Formats: sequence, C-alpha cells, structure tokens
Amino acid sequence: GMTKAAVISMTQTLAHELGGVGIRVNAVCPGLVETRFAQALIDNEEILEKVNDKSALKRHGQPVEIAGAAVYLLSDASSFMTGQSIVIDGGSTAN
Repeated sequence: GMTKAAVISMTQTLAHELGGVGIRVNAVCPGLVETRFAQALIDNEEILEKVNDKSALKRHGQPVEIAGAAVYLLSDASSFMTGQSIVIDGGSTAN
C-alpha cells in the first residue's frame, strides 16, 4: 500500500543522493511473514485466508525466505545494485 510505495520512493531518492559517495540504498519489501510482529494477523483465520488467497503461492512467508535477500544485498554480489526494491511476497503483487 502507501507505506511500501513511500519506502520504494525513499529508496530511489536516497540511492540517487548517496550513490556519488559510494553508499548503496536498496529495500526488501516482504509480504506477510510469520514473525511476532505479524502474529495477530496470522492467528486471525479470516485475515490469514484472505492474505493467502491473494498470494500466488497460497501461503504466507517464513523469515528464512526473506533472509536470503538481505544476505545478497549485504554481499559484494550486489555491488552494482542501488535504488532497487526486492519484493518477496509469494506473488501477492502479481495479482
């Protein structure tokens, strides 16, 4: 929604402003992931069913499924990447 759009816009703006001094700025944009923060949503069967139905994979994510993107962004493998947002949402935004 609006919050993710703001994060994406801020990521692009900061990447442009800070790239000249060697600072890369990227974002990880997860869908619903099983964390303590999201537990109330996951425990609500009605909400969980709606979220999972919207996902192409028909399920919510696990923290380990997001961690790989963070590891990549922190590694030298992403040294030519800046201003990008990696969406990891099980295909929810593909709908």
